[in-house]
Amino acid sequence: MPSAARGNLDHHQASISKEGHTARQEALPAMVRDKPFAWLLLVTGIAGWLASGALVLEKLQVLQDPNHVTVCDVNPWISCGAVMKTWQSSLFGFPNMFIGIVAFAVIITTAVGLLSGARFSRGYWLGLQAGVTLGFVFVIWLWSQALYVINVLCPFCMVVWAAMIPMFVWVTIRNITHGVIKAPAGLAKVLGDSGWIVVALLYVAVIATIFFAFLHVFAGTSGY
Repeated sequence: MPSAARGNLDHHQASISKEGHTARQEALPAMVRDKPFAWLLLVTGIAGWLASGALVLEKLQVLQDPNHVTVCDVNPWISCGAVMKTWQSSLFGFPNMFIGIVAFAVIITTAVGLLSGARFSRGYWLGLQAGVTLGFVFVIWLWSQALYVINVLCPFCMVVWAAMIPMFVWVTIRNITHGVIKAPAGLAKVLGDSGWIVVALLYVAVIATIFFAFLHVFAGTSGY
């Protein structure tokens, strides 16, 4: 009898906890609720992982044969192979794309966990925030090197750039709106309502920098 009573109490407490979680979710901007946010992580994580995987396969081919022509060697300005042969592509002593394989796998795992109903601790979200932020900073550095030092674009790398932008923006906004990162309520609301605007502005900025960095190519004055 006591066991049955304890079981009923646990079930009641679990129901209250679930109802409280649901109420808190409904009070948040739609994009930072568990399910929509998880789908965003899953889509961007898979896109980044596949692009990193393609780069790994091409890199292995280049290591075996330095004259290997990668699937994205289009011309002198769009070439994964040309970028792979630079020191920037192995900044830490090994190919950068191996970082992407591991990092995006963590993102995918987090997304699947959220879709399955898992809840992660504040420490986990802070760790994920740190990882995504470092990844975003690294991507900015790689982008600047590609445009202004190497002067060659890598299509698969650009897929990674495209995946990292909404991932970083929404992980940050999610953590602010959920109180993982302390911020004024007004700021949290503004960010929650304008996340896609921030993403769009960052995309426009990237496209603009690519256009102006390769203006000579678009204008037909490159001699190619």
